[in-house]
Parts: sequence; C-alpha cells; structure tokens
Amino acid sequence: MRLDHVSYVSSHDQISDVVNRIGSQIGTAFIDGGIHPKFGTRNFTAPLLNGQYIEIVCPLDHPATDLTPFGMAVKQKALDGGGWFAWVVSTDNIKDFELKLDRKAIEGCRRMPSGTNLKWLQIGVLSTLKEPSKPFFVQWLVNEHPSKTSEPVAAIHNINFNAVKTEVNDWLKIDVDRILGTIGSEWELSPNNLLPNGITKIQFKVNNSYISIE
Repeated sequence: MRLDHVSYVSSHDQISDVVNRIGSQIGTAFIDGGIHPKFGTRNFTAPLLNGQYIEIVCPLDHPATDLTPFGMAVKQKALDGGGWFAWVVSTDNIKDFELKLDRKAIEGCRRMPSGTNLKWLQIGVLSTLKEPSKPFFVQWLVNEHPSKTSEPVAAIHNINFNAVKTEVNDWLKIDVDRILGTIGSEWELSPNNLLPNGITKIQFKVNNSYISIE
C-alpha cells in the first residue's frame, strides 16, 4: 500500500479559481480530468513527484451525486466550504479491504477530454465520510495514471491531520508511516473541535521551496 493521491474539494462555481490558485502554488498546471458519471462529480488533476497526484473535485447537479458515497461526501464537503477532503491509498489487492469493510468495491471510471479512459476500483468512502482522517482505497485497472499526464515539479513533503494517529493506525492495522513512506505527518486535535476532522494542511516541496496549502 502507498499514498496514491490527495483530494481537495471545491464548489462547482469556484473550481476554476481553485485550480488556478493551487496550480500556481505548486508550479504545475492542472488538466481537466473529466466527469465521474457514476459519482456525479468532476475533477482536475496535476501530477506530483513519486508517482502521486493531486485532485481538485467538485459536485455536479446530477442524481448520482446524492446516490453514491463519493458523490455525497464531495457534496457535503463543498457545502461545508470545501478544502482538503481525503488521502487515498492504492493497493494491489482491494479484496483485503472488501473483507475488512464487509462490502464490495465499486468500479469508478472517467473519460478524459484527451480520450484516455481511466478505470479503478474503490472502497472505503463511507468510512471517510464518517471520519475524514481515514483514507479510502483504490486499485487501478489500467496502466494510465494521473501522475503521468505531464512532468511534475512538486512533491508532498508533510501532511497535517486533525486526528489521533493511533486511532487511524488501529483502524488500518498498519502504521500510517509505512503508507506515507518519506512523507512526514503531524497529528494534533484542535482544541474545542475548532477544525474539522481530517487533513488541515499539506506542505509541498516545489524545487527548493516549501509551500503550505490549507
């Protein structure tokens, strides 16, 4: 298992501004990732170093948005003002998580404007919806990957969580550090629950500079 990508939510009306702002901060242009027809969402992606990427996703005015865990989670995050939504872990054996969560993974797909079709299995969004500090899981079904769309210059350096690390470790049955690899992490509960559970900030290394995005 390894960190596959991080996801940031915007409203549909503001997604162009968010894409331009974060793209300029990480020195990498986002591309239109297309629509998730099963989830009622659309995204833009930018490649990062180490085979990872960043996604900016928004809900659409579509029936699927209210019928799938991913659509519901993205819509709720957008209604709450948007921001960092999830960290997503890739696996080569998603059946392990089907057994762990006692449900079947769902197939996701999107056709990029370039014509490339991306397909994957995903599971665990219901857990992320309830506890945003928990990741959800994907298994890619194609060789194409959003980290390969252009030459990246930024890497994830550190992730700040408003959560208890040992609780996430216990749920994963593996230490978070083994998944994050060389990426650092800081875990601290905000007093009086002033911050939402989950990711509060990600620091990127861009060439020789460090950029923090909240």
